[in-house]
Amino acid sequence: MTGKTRRKPLFPKGVSICWKLGSYLFALLAILLVILFGSQVLLSDLFFEHIQKQEMQRMGNALAQSIEQPNLELLAYDAAVDSAASVIIYRMEKNASEATQIVKVDLLGDTEVFFRADLVNEYYRKAVRNNGSYIGKFTMGGYEVEEDFWDLFYPNSYIKKDDLRLIYIDLVIGVDGAHYVMLISSALLPMQSMARTWEVQFVIISILMLVAVSVMVYLLYRKISKPLIQMNEAAKQLALGKYDVEFSGQGYRETRELANTLNYASNELSKLDRLQKELIANISHDLRTPLTMIRGYGEVMRDLPGENTPENMQIVIDETSRLSELVDDVLDLSRIQSGTRKAEMSVFSITSLLSEVMERYDAFTHHKGYRIDFHCNQDVLIYADRSMVLQVLYNLINNAINYTGSDLLVVVHQAVSDGRVRISVTDTGEGIAPEQMPLIWDRYYKEDKVHRRALIGTGLGLSIVKEILELHGFAYGVNSTVGKGSTFWFEFDEYTEQPSRALHEQTDL
Repeated sequence: MTGKTRRKPLFPKGVSICWKLGSYLFALLAILLVILFGSQVLLSDLFFEHIQKQEMQRMGNALAQSIEQPNLELLAYDAAVDSAASVIIYRMEKNASEATQIVKVDLLGDTEVFFRADLVNEYYRKAVRNNGSYIGKFTMGGYEVEEDFWDLFYPNSYIKKDDLRLIYIDLVIGVDGAHYVMLISSALLPMQSMARTWEVQFVIISILMLVAVSVMVYLLYRKISKPLIQMNEAAKQLALGKYDVEFSGQGYRETRELANTLNYASNELSKLDRLQKELIANISHDLRTPLTMIRGYGEVMRDLPGENTPENMQIVIDETSRLSELVDDVLDLSRIQSGTRKAEMSVFSITSLLSEVMERYDAFTHHKGYRIDFHCNQDVLIYADRSMVLQVLYNLINNAINYTGSDLLVVVHQAVSDGRVRISVTDTGEGIAPEQMPLIWDRYYKEDKVHRRALIGTGLGLSIVKEILELHGFAYGVNSTVGKGSTFWFEFDEYTEQPSRALHEQTDL
């Protein structure tokens, strides 16, 4: 078999968030340490020299303002102390051919070694050629060390950094036109000690930062990764059907919100599982009863020729119709919830539709003794799916017949107020407890532990009512008083000329 062998991934299950956060933090730490090492150790000489040059220029400019003041030497001494430098000022005589020393502040103790009196004219010419000021590195004897020389020969050269001075030369012209040469010297030696100090500090800081990042990674693991791992394990248990698991997301807001959402999902799944089991039990009960009756009457009519009567055949037909209705209701509910059953919108009179429904119940009320009263004060148009609204009316009336009281009374009422139409169906039964009202619309809900077979319908009527009314965007609800009965109602806008935009959109549902 030919072909390339796929290489197994290093982390088959992926990299955890803890490792990713840790790698990002350590990468950031490495970048910061490189920046710190470069700025504090490798580039410290350049930074120090740059700062020293600026300080010497500032000092020279300040002394130049007082070059002919009687307290010049005292000012030079104060400035030298502040900047840890040495200062020598010469007055140039006879067209700058001779120099007279007027100020000398030798704080470094080696101006005689670095400043040669016979080189003052050379210092003067350097300043003149450089627009009045010059700064450079000089070694003992007053000799300047060029930068390229230093780069080429240090550290093999016998000249060491300890033997260097940073010297600033400034040419100052007095009020009477006299020329003065100011020499300011600063040692580079302190920089070497500081560099070694910074190297030690860099090692200590690196260790401390490494420890700090490690602690931070551990805290992130405790606050983020560990709760996620625990919730993942709990979710696996939830997938196995253990709905009593508890999700804990202590730490950050996002993990707490995720835990709360999963706990809510767990509770809903637990409720759904329980209600599904109840649905299966209820549907099985509704199926078993007619099937048992059909089988029983069929066996009787088979074994006893005299029992093959129209009455027994009618019972078989009625129970078969009941089975068909149950299957149709389950299919209708599934089609509406899945969106496969579309609403075919039209304008019709709901008052006339209610009157037709009342006529169809006449035979039932005549034989069974029920009384269904219908009250309305005007004809009302509605924009909706006629067959669906008809199904809602039948289901609400059937529900009222199943649960009405001993007086066998059901009242259907149509009321119009401010352009809103309310259709209500009232029974005089036992009523519904307040805590059970939000549950009665659920397709899986049964009010009591012992399933009650509906006198009319299949027991799924309220679930179908809820889905149809929500599909049309109609308001609906129930008002009930325990021991006095219940009133189921729904509301909609009365149709006048053009249906509202919301109703138009329902045609696409």
